[in-house]
Parts: sequence; structure tokens; C-alpha cells
Amino acid sequence: MTDSHPTHPRFRTIACALSVAASLTSCATAKKATVAPKAPIAAQTPSPSPTPDSTFPPALVPLPASVRFSDGASFTVTPATTILVPPGEPRAMFVGRFLAGLLTIVGSTGPAVVEGDQASGGGAIVLALGDPGSSGGDEGYDLRVTPTGVKLVASTPPGLFYGVQTLRQLLPPFLEYDAARPRPIVIPAVEIVDHPRFAWRGAMLDVARHFFGVENVKRYVDLMALHKLNRLHLHLADDQGWRIEIKSWPNLTAWGGRTEVGGGAGGFYTQAQYADIVAHAQERFVTVVPEIDMPGHTNAALASYAELNCDGVAPPLYTEIKVGFSSLCVAEELTYVFIDDVVREIAALTPGAFFHVGGDEVRKLTEAEYVPFINRVQEIVRLRGKRMIGWDEVASADLQPTSLVQHWRPGAALAAATAKGARLIMSPGN
Repeated sequence: MTDSHPTHPRFRTIACALSVAASLTSCATAKKATVAPKAPIAAQTPSPSPTPDSTFPPALVPLPASVRFSDGASFTVTPATTILVPPGEPRAMFVGRFLAGLLTIVGSTGPAVVEGDQASGGGAIVLALGDPGSSGGDEGYDLRVTPTGVKLVASTPPGLFYGVQTLRQLLPPFLEYDAARPRPIVIPAVEIVDHPRFAWRGAMLDVARHFFGVENVKRYVDLMALHKLNRLHLHLADDQGWRIEIKSWPNLTAWGGRTEVGGGAGGFYTQAQYADIVAHAQERFVTVVPEIDMPGHTNAALASYAELNCDGVAPPLYTEIKVGFSSLCVAEELTYVFIDDVVREIAALTPGAFFHVGGDEVRKLTEAEYVPFINRVQEIVRLRGKRMIGWDEVASADLQPTSLVQHWRPGAALAAATAKGARLIMSPGN
């Protein structure tokens, strides 16, 4: 997924970045009321003309494990409706406020979100932590909508959040438009039991070849969350651009972030901006997986610092889409000082457990040069408290049990790696 050539099976653009990478291994009394801000909306266009009836049953993506609608029955949200969340659970409060932001009629406020477990009139939407009975682990949930209220039960706040995403897809479509909508909010009666098939549900965004600003990335995260995806693979560096501030190597962004494919202005995230993206994702139970591709796909870094090149000469910035022509100087000790600095600074800003080192399409190194490089980088990542991920080319290295191999090449031989205990993330290019 690092090659952007139009004929390549891993052509990485915004159009295909939502491809899911799935792991082979799965995976009392009311108090303290608060009014929610409006949740992110799905469109910035006027509401369409109302129609007498909506499509029924509504489409749910991804399809839950079990869905049973009750024909003709529904729950209507009224001005008296409250959203109840478990006391003392800040992440559950966020989920409740997120839901309240969806249930707005006019203006930017929705139903009151209240800590407690009982409703007093008007029906209620109850978000409860407990056993959902779905054998769904930490992310499973049980959602029941009846004419008298809504109850969503999950064992953890992530499960509540995913249940709310399903509930969101049951709501009238007009709620996704940024306009006044003085119409009844009616939710069809239903019983849903759900849990994910895969522990790793990823989407990739390549901001290296084509830069996207902070708000665009947050929007991408919002859409991921709507579809219960939980890993944002953020490709931060490639031949065409370096997109994250590294304080110990400032020219990476001052020079290496100046352009992109086609010669555009490029751009980069300050560390504060990157931390803002990470926090936005974390609130929505999305783990950011930063990728700094190496030893290939590194022209932006090589152009920024001549000393990273074996010949000591910095190449020009690159704005085309060929691959395989660049490589760090793996025999030079300074290369590993550079890599450790980069991993250290990004790891400190990234609470997730993973650091992606790329490792693909390296055409300027021999196997005897490549394998020791990956082995050493793997140890750098481990010492900085992260688990290394690499594209499936890294399977030829001496992988540690904590490392993961991301499979992208159809037909790639991975039996030897899995025999040694390597875990796989599946994102095959076919």
C-alpha cells in the first residue's frame, strides 16, 4: 500500500484508503446533567425534501451479528427524552454526549445527558455497562429499541460507542444534514446483538504523497468511527513528502514537507497538531498507527539531510510516483541515530502500541543488507515501547514475537514467518 503507480494493486489514494485491514486473529438517582454539543455531521448540504416513508428496514453497515425488527413499532424522541449514562465513567459520558449531538432538531443542543440508571417520564435512552450477553468481548453490545425507550448494554465504553454507531444508522437520514429539522425523530423498534469479527479493523490514509490538513483527517476518523473501524494507519513519510515535525531533525519538514505529488505545496503537522489528531481518534476509540516508511520510500528525508545519503549528496525533492529508487544508507551509524530520534519523538506522542516501519519495495539493497537493517530497527521500536509493524517484505527478518506483518502482496510467502509466531494483518492488494 505504499506504491502510488496507477497500475499497481496497492495504488494508495483517498478513494481506496478505507479498505479494511483485518487481523487473522480476533479478535439510581439522576445527577449531574449536561447538554451535548452537536456531533459531527455527514454532509454540509441542505436537508432533502421529506418523504412519507423511509426505506425499511434501514441498511446497517457493517451488518450486526443478529438483527430483529418489530414491524410497525417505534420509539419517538421527545423534548422530555434524556440520555442516561453510568456514573463516574468519563468515556461513557462522551458516548452519551456524542449521541445527544445527533438527536438535535433546531440549533446545536440535543437531549440532556444524565448520570444515573433510571428515567423519570418521557422515555429514556439508557447506556449501561454490564454483560451484553453477546459473547462479544470488550467491543460487543446489545441494543433494544421499544416504544417506551432505548437500552444499550455493553461491557466497555468502546462497546457502547459501537452500539451508538448502529443506533445512528437507525435514525432518520435528515439528522445527518446541517440544517434546522423540526420533524419527529422516530427510531424503529429492534433487537440487535453484535460483536466484531475482527480485532483489527483498519483504514489507511496516505498524507505523504498528497497532504491533508488536520480537519480533513479528523473527518476521515469520524467516518471510520461510523463504520466501527478502530485503526487509523497514518502514512506520514514517503519519497514525496515528510509530514510530521521532528524537533531533533527540523529540516525534515522545513524542506522535506514543501511539496507533494504533482508539485503542490505539501505541508506537515506540528507535533501539537499530530497530538490533536491522536486525541480526536482516541476519543472515538480509534488507535493511530503512525508509519514512517524505511529504508526505502525515503527521498524526502534524503533530500532534507545530505548526511543520510551514502554519497553525502542530497537528491532533489521528488513529485512523481515511481517507487524503489531511494534508500537510507544502512551501513552508516548516523542512520540509526536518525531512526531512533524519529521513533522516539513520534512514540512519545502516540499512545497506541504500534509503530509501522514500512519496509516495502526496497530495490537498492541486497537481502544481506535489508535483513540486518530490519532487525536493528525492530529493536529500536521495541526499546521505545512500541510493537513494530512492517509490510510483508519484513517477514524475511528475524521477527520478535511482538512484531506484526502486514500482508499486501498476493502470493507472498509468509509460512516461515507465521511458523515463527508472527502475527498477520491482512490487507491483500487483490
